[in-house]
Amino acid sequence: MSSDRTRRGWIKYGAALGGLFTGCSTEPHEQSEDEGINKLGKGVGLYGERSPEQKVARLLGTNKHPEASSSTTPLDSTMGIVTPAALHFERHHAGVPALSEKDHELLLHGLVDTPLVFSIADLKRLPSASQTYFLECAGNGGREWSEKVAVDVQSGFGLASCSEWTGVKLSTLLQEAGLKAGAQWFIAEGGDTCKMHRSLPIEKGLKDVLLAYGQNGEALRPEQGYPLRLIVPGWEGNVSVKWLRQIKVVAEPLASREETSKYTDMMPDGKARQYTFAMEAKSVITNPSGGHKLTKRGYVEISGLAWTGKGRIERVEVTTDGGKRWQQAKLQEPRLPMAFTRFRFDFHWSGEEATIASRAVDESGYVQPAREELLAVRGGNSHYHFNGVKLWRIAADGKVTHVEA
Repeated sequence: MSSDRTRRGWIKYGAALGGLFTGCSTEPHEQSEDEGINKLGKGVGLYGERSPEQKVARLLGTNKHPEASSSTTPLDSTMGIVTPAALHFERHHAGVPALSEKDHELLLHGLVDTPLVFSIADLKRLPSASQTYFLECAGNGGREWSEKVAVDVQSGFGLASCSEWTGVKLSTLLQEAGLKAGAQWFIAEGGDTCKMHRSLPIEKGLKDVLLAYGQNGEALRPEQGYPLRLIVPGWEGNVSVKWLRQIKVVAEPLASREETSKYTDMMPDGKARQYTFAMEAKSVITNPSGGHKLTKRGYVEISGLAWTGKGRIERVEVTTDGGKRWQQAKLQEPRLPMAFTRFRFDFHWSGEEATIASRAVDESGYVQPAREELLAVRGGNSHYHFNGVKLWRIAADGKVTHVEA
């Protein structure tokens, strides 16, 4: 069924319901005070409350050491492209430190002409920028490499979120300090107990890296790096170092634990991909998806999220027959570079079994691969950087489940 006919059917169904309501009694109904019609509502508060929909929450990781664990975003319960700060995924290696904005400082040193120290107040006096970017853990979707495929969106793909970040461009600080000859990399270090640190090319630092002190219109939350966090657009989440305390400009990468034994990809020939920073084009249908159930035949809006570390999402295609035929979905504008893009597709469910999936194409021309295509090139020894197509099966009774690998 075409999209136009699907929409007409939906409108016709709504009109029929309207007719039913028109035929209902219009006699006034007297309500007692106990029913609430005459009761005053709650007064204003100092901080807004969430809706009563308490089922929307992050899913906590199963690590026996919670300070080195994670929590995932319920992507199938979010709307638009911005993730509420309270639902942004977490991934910590040594827990959340208790830091104060008043006492926190950032040291910029190494291969610079003038080493500098900034308080948070100093940074807030500098020219600011606000940009919407996704953050995605390199391990997001990692279980899809094996046969232990994700049963739902949150547990399988919830290590990704999207926020508006506010702060100072790193390039502003680097230009102020002045770079010496040979300055090719910088090492960012956090203020947590393990002193999480990553090496990054100076070219990226001069391009679009942000020193963020704000998220979605308010100060960073402690679990997101308060009072200062590095935001590296489009690159694996681990490099966006939280609780940022120092940046050291160097000639070559440090080759630390997080750059050798972790966040690398073991290839079939025994060699490992290293410093594979950019997250490649990825998409997932969030509604309907694993754990959901369709209760009626007819119009269903298929919706999901797409993102890429290489610019903007150019196109998203959806299949409802397991990949035999792909059709173009509608993309919500504006489409921002290195941010979530919401896609929507009109679908008429006949009540028969259907297998649905999405695939994204970014502005570089890169097409999100099928899981089998990814395995053919990368093998099955990896845990990071999975971006294969995810299939969901709608059964005849409306239940939505994952498709076995």
